[in-house]
Amino acid sequence: MHDPLTNSCPPQLSVIVPTINEAESLPELLARLRQQKKIRLEVIVADGGSKDGTLAAAANAGAVQVHSGAGRGRQMNSAAVKASAPYLLFLHADSLPTGDCQLYDALEMLKSSRARLGNERVAGHFSLRFRRHRKGYDLAYSYYQSKSALNRAECTNGDQGFLMSAEFFRELGGFDESLWFLEDQRLAEKIRRTGHWITLPGALETSARRFEREGLGRRMILSALIMNFHNIGLDEFFERAETVYRNQDSTGRLLMTPIFQLISDLNREAGPVVARQRWRATGRYVLSHAWQPLFYLDILLARLFKIGSHPLLYLHDRLFRPVAGFPPFEYLAAGLTWIWFQISWKVFSLLERPRTPD
Repeated sequence: MHDPLTNSCPPQLSVIVPTINEAESLPELLARLRQQKKIRLEVIVADGGSKDGTLAAAANAGAVQVHSGAGRGRQMNSAAVKASAPYLLFLHADSLPTGDCQLYDALEMLKSSRARLGNERVAGHFSLRFRRHRKGYDLAYSYYQSKSALNRAECTNGDQGFLMSAEFFRELGGFDESLWFLEDQRLAEKIRRTGHWITLPGALETSARRFEREGLGRRMILSALIMNFHNIGLDEFFERAETVYRNQDSTGRLLMTPIFQLISDLNREAGPVVARQRWRATGRYVLSHAWQPLFYLDILLARLFKIGSHPLLYLHDRLFRPVAGFPPFEYLAAGLTWIWFQISWKVFSLLERPRTPD
């Protein structure tokens, strides 16, 4: 049987996997890549300083190893320079193909889409299925899985896999290395502005470990805050919030009270005029994502009544989105978000209050 990791013929696709202490997840991914049919792969493990058995797992599988400083963007950029195939797939260590011909089918769709669009600036991503160890939150996970198939702003993340030509990747300038994270979002939105995204056939199975360790609701809130501050340019938040991002191997239950306190401190230090500007910008950002709760309700309706379409999302796009940019809506959204912020801060302060021994 063809071995895509060791075949001497020129590879058709370079699969780049960034790692830091991924000894638990990496062997299964490498095994599934070995099972891929009808395609020749070059697998590159881009390591940022693993201290466990990650590098031994890569060596045992015959994968190419590239070493760089820590930071997923830096790691993947370093590996892309070494890649020899004309196409690149950036894949997280805990995201697994679910079919033996999945990468062949994906590459064929990317090529056909480029020919159909008459444009070389095309990238593809997969939809997700979550691999879970705990029960509960079924609707929320269904929502995330359904959202991963969409091609809307800020719905495309690195755990969905990024497939594109090496030439297009070079034209984009690679991943942004200025932060330890958000490299996937920044590249995804750059592609959305300058090219085309397509949803590839098949799904990736990805670990829900971050949600399960940190708490699904807490991670959803923190992710929304991160994307808002990234969108409105509040870089001070990222410079001072040491707990915003932690590597997968060191995640624990998120404490939200320090995050809310930091946001309040940043606004107080900036003064009332700047704080009001930030809240209005936040209201504008919230409006741009008003489709998400409606899409969530669509997923609920689909579960209850087996509705295959997304009627509420359709209504949002046709009726609400055209008028959402008017200033009164921005101020209303800003005010409601400020109220939510104050209530949530109080609630988390109570939940996270240290317990005194009896």
